[in-house]
Amino acid sequence: MESSPADPRKGWIVFCLFALYVIWGSTYLGIRWTLQGGFPPLMLGAVRFTLAGAILYAVLRLRGTPAPTWPQWRAGAFTGVLLLAVGNGCVAFAQQWVPSGVAALVVGSMPLWATLFGGLYDGQWPGRAERWGLALGFFGIVLLNKGGELGEHWGAVLALLLAPVSWAFGSIWGRRSPSMPKGLMATATQMLCSGVVLLVVSLSVGERMSALPDTRALLAFVYLVAFGSLIAFSAYGYLLRNARPAIATSYAYVNPVVAVLLGVALGGETPGPYAIVAMGAILVAVMLITRKASAPPVREPVVAAQGNTAP
Repeated sequence: MESSPADPRKGWIVFCLFALYVIWGSTYLGIRWTLQGGFPPLMLGAVRFTLAGAILYAVLRLRGTPAPTWPQWRAGAFTGVLLLAVGNGCVAFAQQWVPSGVAALVVGSMPLWATLFGGLYDGQWPGRAERWGLALGFFGIVLLNKGGELGEHWGAVLALLLAPVSWAFGSIWGRRSPSMPKGLMATATQMLCSGVVLLVVSLSVGERMSALPDTRALLAFVYLVAFGSLIAFSAYGYLLRNARPAIATSYAYVNPVVAVLLGVALGGETPGPYAIVAMGAILVAVMLITRKASAPPVREPVVAAQGNTAP
């Protein structure tokens, strides 16, 4: 009896899950190293997303993908600003004072906000289990603040709290916009437009590179561009097209754990007891929120439409 050939998609799905779990979880530590090595936070995002977006756009055009129309550029710019300029930019700004693991925990609450915005858009409010998840997630964030894990810089705290809210709204809006470019071209337009916006804001607030970043910071920057932006975003798009949404979005509660472990092992971070309890609360909350994520995938992938602020 002949055995049926192995489905090649399974191997790619496993690889893509690894990319999302490990790569996106590690970008928080990568951002921290780039900041410590001399990159200003907004300029970091500006150069990173402009470069990654330009590379992806060029590759897509060489492969015959049509150029976006003006309505598609506008839609990509709007979602890109919400997801990357505001969402990721706020995370980078906050990580000047907040440990990478704690930042990942707060950002991991994004599906809670996405559930609220989804209710406003569709009128489908969360059920009992989801409401418990919302309450538990916000309790975890309160714990982080009570334990002093968010630090004493209120600008950083507000930026870190704004990041998942902006990402959630941009994700919900982008998933429902009929003007979004198709496929990975949506990712390219979002990165290009958000990179330009971040550059303008960076120059406006007076950010400057006072010296050449050190070797570790440069290597971390290359990692963020090549792996954090290009590979991981492409992997997420593949999962949305070939795996159940519950699998594709499962990184939302894996990334914080990866970020905390890497922060402890490689970044010298020591999470306090409040952070440990908050991590458990937020992870359980996100699992409660996403456990019914079994609806068909949207017609087109949007950058990190269900979780991490795509650091």
